[in-house]
Amino acid sequence: MFHHSSKLQYPVKVDKPNPQFAMLLQQAIGGIEGEIRVAMQYFFQAMGARGDDRIRDMLMSTATEELSHIEMLGHAVALNLEGAPVSYQEETAKDPVMNAILGGANPRHLLSSGLSAMPVNANGVPFDMSHVYATGNIGADMMANVAAESGGRVLATRLYNWTDDHGMKDFLSFLIARDTYHQQQWLAVVEELGGMQAQLPIPNSTPEEHEATEHSYYYLNTLLDKDAPKGRWGEGPSLDGRSQYSIKNTPEPLGQEPSLGGAKPNSGAQIEQVDSSK
Repeated sequence: MFHHSSKLQYPVKVDKPNPQFAMLLQQAIGGIEGEIRVAMQYFFQAMGARGDDRIRDMLMSTATEELSHIEMLGHAVALNLEGAPVSYQEETAKDPVMNAILGGANPRHLLSSGLSAMPVNANGVPFDMSHVYATGNIGADMMANVAAESGGRVLATRLYNWTDDHGMKDFLSFLIARDTYHQQQWLAVVEELGGMQAQLPIPNSTPEEHEATEHSYYYLNTLLDKDAPKGRWGEGPSLDGRSQYSIKNTPEPLGQEPSLGGAKPNSGAQIEQVDSSK
């Protein structure tokens, strides 16, 4: 069961409506870095969470907060569309170039939604849930969540830098702050579970005899004209404490040539492909 307050989580104000910025804000709603994505990601992770119920509760609570962000962004889109032209005649009378509709804004805000937000990205493409990651593995999900919040914070920062509207900057500064916390929130879960060393490799429940461990800790250099780049990933103890990193600078292929032999009769292949022995 969900509850809803009639008031927004944080004030959303626009000093001067800007239909072009409304289009950009759509990325924060329906883009792969957007709030629909993280709301659904945390929601489905929560529904599949097994083990510590505190983590399920945290996921569900954060999913609900992200729904609040969708509502705020939707309101921001609508406010930025206030005063946008609703007819060709109205716009061309003001500006023959049709700046607000064909000069950068999303025409679907006029044609499809009546000057309000939609569940689409900045290009008008609907969010299709293909970037919702819920594996049922708490370590993998927390890593995916950190990546999601990092991408969201990058987007919010770019939107902040794009606008000179004080109301929008204030609102975006709030979203940037919440992304800051959520990144640390998911990493704190990893820390509480014993930290990176305890959680790696994911899944840490995989028996060691299921893993060809002689291939687990070397960096494979595939650059023909350069040695491997030097870095932490190629030397010193592994992050899980199980081994030492190394580098294979000129690796040799270990497998066979992938020849499939002839095709089966009646398979639709050319006669020259068919294996007559089959």
